Amino acid sequence: MAAAEQGEAIRRYYATDRNLRILEETYAKYCVPRTDFVNWTLDAVGWAGDEAVLDIGVGTGSHYACLLQRQPGISYFAVDLSPYLLSQHPCNAGRLAYGDALRLPYADNAFDVVMANHVLYHVADVDSCLREIKRVLKPDGRLLASTDSLQTTPELQVLIRRAIILLSDNGSQVQPLCLPCDAFALENGTRILARHFYAVVRHDLPGILTFDAVDPALEYLESMRDLRQHDLPANVSWDDMMLIMHQQMTQLLQLLGKLEINIGFGALVASDCGDFINEFVTRGQRET
Repeated sequence: MAAAEQGEAIRRYYATDRNLRILEETYAKYCVPRTDFVNWTLDAVGWAGDEAVLDIGVGTGSHYACLLQRQPGISYFAVDLSPYLLSQHPCNAGRLAYGDALRLPYADNAFDVVMANHVLYHVADVDSCLREIKRVLKPDGRLLASTDSLQTTPELQVLIRRAIILLSDNGSQVQPLCLPCDAFALENGTRILARHFYAVVRHDLPGILTFDAVDPALEYLESMRDLRQHDLPANVSWDDMMLIMHQQMTQLLQLLGKLEINIGFGALVASDCGDFINEFVTRGQRET
């Protein structure tokens, strides 16, 4: 997908909070084991409780309430490109900014923690974004970035591939409808962050979406339409693909009694000399 086309798809996807709500509700109702993804992500950072925090690509602020409950002494700021989502954020409007992750409207060395949760795979130039994040981070600051695995939802990808092959005139090669292979993901995120930070630690959280009915599984897939329909072959429509998906999922549910989809999720924490690497850096300085 061309950069301009991708940017427009992202704007449509986040024009309202509908797609985010579907994802959150799907994980809350159907993920096994039951997991509080937000608190699990926040646990990846060792909080002191008085940090200045910047939340990039904040959406409706799903991390804000949990973070404030855990660490009421933090100083919280957030930035997003969606005016609608910012309008739904529970934080004081004076702490919210409409802005681009490539041009953050903040001073150098302003934050102890920058959170970029499920946002870096949307950024057109990840390295430029990370340089901008480092600019606003204090020297001992930390970046917390959650993302998906490139291998997430493999069962769903098999069904999608079969549907598209059935619909395509020439059985053309099918691109997966999860993260593009060059997107910021668990598999390459550590390497990408290591280009900019001294140390990176990766936390993985696998799970299984277990559906006992077709409709919620189809709604979960439909929530991806804006971001993924342009990856379909030119002669295959999203609506036609969804019809075949409905048939396949119905058959599987009748045969197996449930529809299981493995998901891969994780968090990456990066720093030059803060938090989890403090002891390592101190020891290295003593040895040199």
